[in-house]
Amino acid sequence: MSEKVRSTWNTRAGFLLAAIGSAIGLGNIWRFPYIAYKNGGGAFLIPYAVAVLVVGIPLLILEQGIGNLYRASQPMAFAKIRKKFEVFGWWPVVMVMFGIMLFYTVVLGWCINYLVFSIDLSWGADTEAFFHNSFLGITSGPFDFGGLHYGVLLGTFLVWVLVWFISTRGVRRGLELANKIAIPLLVVLMVIMMVWNLFLDGSGAGIATFLRPDASRLTDPAVWTDAFSQVFFSLSVALGIMYAYASYLGPRAAIVNNSWITAAANSSFSIFAGMVVFATLGTMAHATGVPITEVVKGGPGLAFVIYPKAISLLPFGSRIFAVLFFLSLLLAGITSAISILESFVCSAIDKFKASRMKVVTLTCVVGFFGSMIFTTGAGLYWLDIVDYFIMNFGLLTVGLIEAVIIAWIFGVEKLGKSVNAGSSWKVGRVWRYLLKYATPMVLVVLLVIAVVDNFKKPYGGYSWTALTIIGVGWIVMTILLSIFISKRRRVEGEEDHMAQLGDEGVTIND
Repeated sequence: MSEKVRSTWNTRAGFLLAAIGSAIGLGNIWRFPYIAYKNGGGAFLIPYAVAVLVVGIPLLILEQGIGNLYRASQPMAFAKIRKKFEVFGWWPVVMVMFGIMLFYTVVLGWCINYLVFSIDLSWGADTEAFFHNSFLGITSGPFDFGGLHYGVLLGTFLVWVLVWFISTRGVRRGLELANKIAIPLLVVLMVIMMVWNLFLDGSGAGIATFLRPDASRLTDPAVWTDAFSQVFFSLSVALGIMYAYASYLGPRAAIVNNSWITAAANSSFSIFAGMVVFATLGTMAHATGVPITEVVKGGPGLAFVIYPKAISLLPFGSRIFAVLFFLSLLLAGITSAISILESFVCSAIDKFKASRMKVVTLTCVVGFFGSMIFTTGAGLYWLDIVDYFIMNFGLLTVGLIEAVIIAWIFGVEKLGKSVNAGSSWKVGRVWRYLLKYATPMVLVVLLVIAVVDNFKKPYGGYSWTALTIIGVGWIVMTILLSIFISKRRRVEGEEDHMAQLGDEGVTIND
């Protein structure tokens, strides 16, 4: 008999808040509102709901189910299915940690800087010039680096220190406690901003613009493509996160129930955040006499250009509102950042049996230095290209691979019996069909569309050289690193999946 200890969540609510916190990120606030608006407003919620049911929830159940069944991270779980599959488990973990995480922490560093700027609305009247020139110091192109920008670098460093601190405290005292504080506070802040907006002229028109249905858009294939892409990227699937988080649950966990709750909470927050954003944009449009259609945009431009301008035009309390908004962005981002770090940390500890402190510290140090390229004058170009290639090629491929491995090789029927064992909500024939056929088909279609679109016109107007070196090169680098890690010598006792992942937990007797 051997005794091994694996960290566990203190409560089911703690796990749910962590899973929801991972799913809710910057994209819910700056991407979803714009995507919904440009694709038919309220009508977009129809393809979005279909996408949640066809791709989002099936993959959430798959990832949480396998992570909980093997009580292991994605690489170790895949290795237990077949040893040669371990590399496929490492790829998403490595790609997200040394891809998304490197620039995500930089964007959170922007949020810290803008929290400070909120004190006196430092961005002034020309928010676009301030963001691109004064703050980021954007250069002429991706290979014109222009040196480091120390305000951005300092903000990024503080973010890495914060995620290091949370992660080193373990599952219960770190991840769970952080999410128990951050998620309720985030919701409170968004509600305050919503109530605030309702007292301002133009806010109602802004919300109406966001939700106004344009049913004619439903016949456009691009709308459906955007809906499936949004769901795939917003639920933290194909990142290795849900495997790690579910591995900290006890046996016979309510996997199906948890997946539905996570998806519903994330989608609800996205819609509510969209209403808050458009209420503020409506106030801005009323104050300037400019139609919302001429000011709305997605991505960083919404959060750091359009929204600061809108905040400056508020009739009262602009500074307080600015603090609330950028604090909300920071909270949403931090909960996602710690989940990305945990995906890699859990995988590394599972394989090498090193202490949490050592793994977290080494990973954060390497991660900070990797982030530095995104704090240069060319950083925004690199962020744009790396993000596009990982999201549109890397993660879609990962989702396809894991659907094939689990549904066709491991066995979707076997997984169904496992997740049903502890769930009051059951999966059946429809779920098995979706996972075996519909989900892989959707992912293949999205991949083909992405490839075709790029051959028609290079993404973002960048040169083929930049896209190949930065985008393709980054993907290739993560693949090579994944192969290298998966081939490293395994420590004695690795086959026992009850690995030591922290200083708290329950004792499991074999």
